[in-house]
Amino acid sequence: MSLITYLTNVKFGAGELSSLEAELANLGIKRPLLIADRGVIAAGLLDKVVAAAPSIASAPVFGDTPSNPTESAVRSALNQYSANDCDGLIAIGGGSPIDLAKGVALLATHNEPLETFAAILGGIPKITARVAPVIAIPTTAGTGSEVGRAALITLDDGRKLGFISPYLIPRLAICDPELTVGMPAWLTAATGMDAVTHCLETYLSPRYNPPAEAIALDGLARAVAHIERAVADGNDLEARSEMLMAALQGGLTFQKGLGAVHALSHPLGGLKEVSLHHGTLNAVLLPAVLRFNASAAMEKYTRIRQVLGLAEDVDLAEWVKALVSRIGMPGSLSAMGVSPVVFPAIAAAAMEDHSSATNPRAVTSQDYARMLEESFR
Repeated sequence: MSLITYLTNVKFGAGELSSLEAELANLGIKRPLLIADRGVIAAGLLDKVVAAAPSIASAPVFGDTPSNPTESAVRSALNQYSANDCDGLIAIGGGSPIDLAKGVALLATHNEPLETFAAILGGIPKITARVAPVIAIPTTAGTGSEVGRAALITLDDGRKLGFISPYLIPRLAICDPELTVGMPAWLTAATGMDAVTHCLETYLSPRYNPPAEAIALDGLARAVAHIERAVADGNDLEARSEMLMAALQGGLTFQKGLGAVHALSHPLGGLKEVSLHHGTLNAVLLPAVLRFNASAAMEKYTRIRQVLGLAEDVDLAEWVKALVSRIGMPGSLSAMGVSPVVFPAIAAAAMEDHSSATNPRAVTSQDYARMLEESFR
């Protein structure tokens, strides 16, 4: 077991789920609401969590987390939290249940509409230390939300906004790679590319934070070295562990900010016409964004090639496209069912997204439109 204290506490390692009972006592959580989704429940992962902590055997469960968390789902879970006089949350699953739990933890203690706290609407300073405690137990290796300070939630009006505060970081993350064993190949690939994108975008962010950049590069190297193994063999515990660590490291570096990939994937993920997986979107958008940013980050691109053991003349965008193809993911927005009709609205929304400000190269709405067109083909 390794206890990592960096932004928050992380219990990392095979079998660490067994520490849940003691950690609930340490945090003083006696009446938690469990947040999951139908896939987590169907896979028996919720049962494993409950079995690890007898005190939560009769705890209420909110299991209807949508694939992209919504304001209405937050309200429904909040009603359950209040009705059961809960004093904390345990989020089990990928980024969706964890982000949903953050939304509930916020509104359980702050009596204003959710929109009030959105980062782009000036909500960051309105989020205080009163946020209810959250324990995050990731069952996928991608989002890094278990150590992230942000929650992405789609409002009732369709806007997918970021809610950002150090107080939204879960009080504890229990990262047990055994919970990711057997994850379907497509989900392993999609969440794995999410981790790759997080590490790349945070490293390329222009904000000055050398420790975070070192973590991002290490996470990138781990992910690239193990993602194909994890996709090929769902029972490869070493590959699963390394991917879980890479996802964690991507989350730890969110302090630097992300970039144009996420500025585009956030509004695309909020579309009502088609349900789009966040990690898959990132994988499809990443090559076009890498091409766009190349002139503004030449030294960092060289360092990335060195870390990954690539030749000096390798085109990183083409290298990513080849990796995405090898792990069986779609290679275009058209293959994901996205219509170009939405591109003008998505480009405009990307300009307003909080991730746009930390892209290494200044972006216009026309640039975003071109990246969408490039990613469509």
